Amino acid sequence: MSPAEQTPIRDGELIAAVDMGSNSFHLVVARMEHGEPRVIDRLRDTVRMAAGLRADGTLDAERRARAMACLARFGQRIAGLPSIRVRAVATNTVRRLASPQTFLTTAEAALGHPIEVVSGREEGRLIFLGAAHDLPASREPRLVIDVGGGSTEFIIGRGLAPLHTESVQAGCIASTLRFFPGGKLTRKRWQRARSEIGVLLQQFAEDFRESGWQDAYGSSGTAKSIGAVVQAMKFSDDGITPASLAALSDALIEHGQIGTLKLPGLIEERAPVIAGGVVIFEAAFAALGIERLRVCESSMREGLLWDLLGRAGGSDPRTASIDALATRYGVDRAQARRVESTALLLFDQVARAWKLDSDAREWLSWASRVHEIGLAIAHSQHHHHGAYILRHADLAGFSRQEQQLLAAVVEMHRRKPDRAVVATLPQRYRQLARYTTALLRLAVLFRRARRAESLPQMRLAASSKSLRLTLPLTWFEQHPLSEADLQQEQSPMAELGIKLDISSS
Repeated sequence: MSPAEQTPIRDGELIAAVDMGSNSFHLVVARMEHGEPRVIDRLRDTVRMAAGLRADGTLDAERRARAMACLARFGQRIAGLPSIRVRAVATNTVRRLASPQTFLTTAEAALGHPIEVVSGREEGRLIFLGAAHDLPASREPRLVIDVGGGSTEFIIGRGLAPLHTESVQAGCIASTLRFFPGGKLTRKRWQRARSEIGVLLQQFAEDFRESGWQDAYGSSGTAKSIGAVVQAMKFSDDGITPASLAALSDALIEHGQIGTLKLPGLIEERAPVIAGGVVIFEAAFAALGIERLRVCESSMREGLLWDLLGRAGGSDPRTASIDALATRYGVDRAQARRVESTALLLFDQVARAWKLDSDAREWLSWASRVHEIGLAIAHSQHHHHGAYILRHADLAGFSRQEQQLLAAVVEMHRRKPDRAVVATLPQRYRQLARYTTALLRLAVLFRRARRAESLPQMRLAASSKSLRLTLPLTWFEQHPLSEADLQQEQSPMAELGIKLDISSS
């Protein structure tokens, strides 16, 4: 176990966040000062991955090459940082790839650190976390809108906590390409774009309007660009308003062609995608009744830094998500606690031999708490039902790969484990999945009676591919069912690549 994994992040330590957006890639490096991250370096590259996403889910060679070159540069900057102090996430475009893991394998090699794919709602949570730390303190709910390259996130939150999060498949790149092919801007195309995006927003618009948010903010590059243009063109001197958006859209339509677009306050690299961003904001203003939107300087990359601090400092949002999930699906908490305590007892005996750290212990704890959530659907095949829930639920704090890991352990905790389940995981999670599953299976076996009873004196010794479990002979004599279960467990363990030996003392 490394020191970095044992202690919170201390003053003077460096941390970093990588945001692989559909339009731009960002790297922020921060130094801890007085318990807060102080940004000391920023790198940014306009990769525009969304523009290279084909209908079949592949990425064109040019955008792929630009992405890898950018990540290699980022990797050089953070080469000395341990991976536990770096959070790198990919968003909408990578989510939509037909084979994201193929892309990620190469991307991780270029960056030198693991990369996680986050869902739209998790992206929204991180955006709000970053924005909330930048905004004036308030007890009132507020709205944050982040128009990215491939999707737009809408978040209502209070304090540092998001209350409602929605993600729609409409971003500045995707919308510009779809609604204004060839870069031609006409009023008819504009009205069609606004109408179609408006339909997407109607799915949640009423709920958002009734939630009682007080102030609205726009984060990331699209909002900053629009804010700069409406101010430079004197359409507004206090944020973005419906009137300023209407004036800007008129100016864009009057110009007629994206390729030659030049406006006061509009930087050159934003010109090709500004139209899609403006029409999204117009639709959002109309659907949600926004009268004024101010620009927020912080977004997801800053949220990643704060989330990294939370994970290291004992306020990991993933733990709260696990407990909320257990409540939602009516998990037998007493049984879950019995299984968890037994699993952790076994973990502590083999952690050194298997080189398992505190992070691995946390994964075993989480899996133990929710291993029976599938019972809410049916007892038959409940491990498969539970795995399905874990793969597809919106779990705050978890990336998609992390949810896959948790799902894999739950799916393999009973019956014959499927080796293909492990094979679908990122390489860095495969051994952890096998070891965690093995310990959970044993814990479930020992707690099959589902009642409070003392455990026998047991010794569990491990090598890289084996477990030796030693129990008192008298216990075997008194528990013939458990003895039979343990003997039958040898075959499933072999599917995990672990030889299980049972002995008595």
